[in-house]
Amino acid sequence: MPLPGLEYQDGERFLLLIGALVLDALFGEFGLLFRFVPHPVAALGRVIAWAETRLNRPERPARTRMQRGALTLVLLTAAAAGLGWSIAFVAGVLRFGEIIEVFVVAVLLAQRSLFEHVRAVAAALADEGLSAGRTMVARIVGRDVGALDAHGVARATIESLAENFSDAVVAPALWYLFLGLPGIMAYKCVNTLDSMVGHRTPRYRAFGAPAAHADTALNFVPARLSALLLAAAALFVPNGRPLRALRVVLRDAGRHRSRNAGWPEAAMAGAIGVALAGPRSYGGEAVKDAWLGEEFTARALPPDIHRALAIYAIACLLLLALASLGLGVALVM
Repeated sequence: MPLPGLEYQDGERFLLLIGALVLDALFGEFGLLFRFVPHPVAALGRVIAWAETRLNRPERPARTRMQRGALTLVLLTAAAAGLGWSIAFVAGVLRFGEIIEVFVVAVLLAQRSLFEHVRAVAAALADEGLSAGRTMVARIVGRDVGALDAHGVARATIESLAENFSDAVVAPALWYLFLGLPGIMAYKCVNTLDSMVGHRTPRYRAFGAPAAHADTALNFVPARLSALLLAAAALFVPNGRPLRALRVVLRDAGRHRSRNAGWPEAAMAGAIGVALAGPRSYGGEAVKDAWLGEEFTARALPPDIHRALAIYAIACLLLLALASLGLGVALVM
């Protein structure tokens, strides 16, 4: 039996997710509000940074650092889920508390903010040149950008768009549907941990391994659904190739260094006909990754970013359509 304040009527969670998706699409990061109070993910990032500097000391053995990383993962994820449960409980007992829940879910999605960040890179690269493009893309990718040429900046931008469609839009939406506010907040905690410490560098390899494995598990289904949504979205974009997107996914997704990121990236590569991934550098360490869509050109340009944005926007609409379909099925059953 659900705990008091956490009961959902048939289809209610689908309806709340639809409201959150629409709210996020309209208002994005709610920048005005978060000028005065910290964004939840930014606040979480500060907590993670504080914990990492104290628990991940380089002089400690790798096994000890991994254990401390696992402890950090468990404690922070439990705290995030508990906070989600508390908010859901309060929303459940207040009149019109659903508005609170919709707002919280919208804050934890990133449809509009991702679109705007990627569009800003395309504009900087096209209008102000390579240096400006590198500066802007450094805000959304973790790789070394100093050696990227214009094509590398464009590819990195498209890759980030595809991967974050899964990590920052589809996955939080699915975990909210499965487990409500505790689920989406726990997911965001794990994903933020992975983005900050889940790197295969000497500093983070041991401490961040538990977070990286947890993030891989939580994104298994969302990554594959994201690939399908991106491929389907190519149907509605001029020169988009949905069948080619699926072919590249089936052939190349498993060649990516990430078990999940290769799925949406391969779909995007096939949909727009641009080779993605390939060799790059993180923290001064070269990564010899395979190309996704190796038969395509790797010389991506700002117009390719705009085509990828069009596919992304339609994929977001398809996600909204799936939530609406889920609502309809729940109401009929």
